[in-house]
Amino acid sequence: MNKPAVLIRELGFRYPGAPNPCFAGLNLQVARGERFGIFGPNGAGKTTLMNCMTGLLAYQQGSIELLGFPLHKSNSHLNRMFGFVPQDFSFYHELTPVENLAFFGAWSGMRNREIKQRTTELLEILDLTDVRNKVVQQFSGGMKRRVNLAIGVIHHPQLLFLDEPTVGVDIQTRSAIINYLKLLNSNGTTLIYTSHQLSEAEELCNTIALVDQGKIIAHNTLAHLLEEHRELGLEGLFVNLTGKKIKVE
Repeated sequence: MNKPAVLIRELGFRYPGAPNPCFAGLNLQVARGERFGIFGPNGAGKTTLMNCMTGLLAYQQGSIELLGFPLHKSNSHLNRMFGFVPQDFSFYHELTPVENLAFFGAWSGMRNREIKQRTTELLEILDLTDVRNKVVQQFSGGMKRRVNLAIGVIHHPQLLFLDEPTVGVDIQTRSAIINYLKLLNSNGTTLIYTSHQLSEAEELCNTIALVDQGKIIAHNTLAHLLEEHRELGLEGLFVNLTGKKIKVE
């Protein structure tokens, strides 16, 4: 039997100096192949949770397994099995898309020939071929988002974390990114996604978890939760369960 993509047991995390923990005894399981969304009010802990799952934050209690392997910073094998597309741009602005992808591909352990082939493929898919040799600092916000995404997936991750992957982009770029994420998922990549764009989330996610005050207050397929709570969309479900409207940052 395949191990789940993500398995969290009794997770405990507290920021240094904080009077209360962000999480205490949190449990979560995400099956492989899902398009999984994590949502919650500002300050609910969703970004902290994602940072724990990607190893950016060291949790104090419990355990996290990704693809059946314990999450440790020293586990280079596991680090090459998942990708992360953060909200903040994670590339070198003074380099071109080709140079950025060459660097991050090598950092992920890819061979030069594979990097070149994958770079050509990604630049074509994400409509960046014509600017492949221009420095990224000259790009529009939407083009930078596409470079950010290309870096996160260059090594063919089995599991991909996405934190606000389309923030600040135009409708066409958002549609291109969402369509590519669906393609990745159809080819076997599990997606873990968070965003303030709830209409986008409804289009992308088939399973969601709502987080509020450091606790998971709902976890099921989106269709099941909408039917259970007699809501027509994710925004109404969000208000129903948290008593708050999501704020777009």
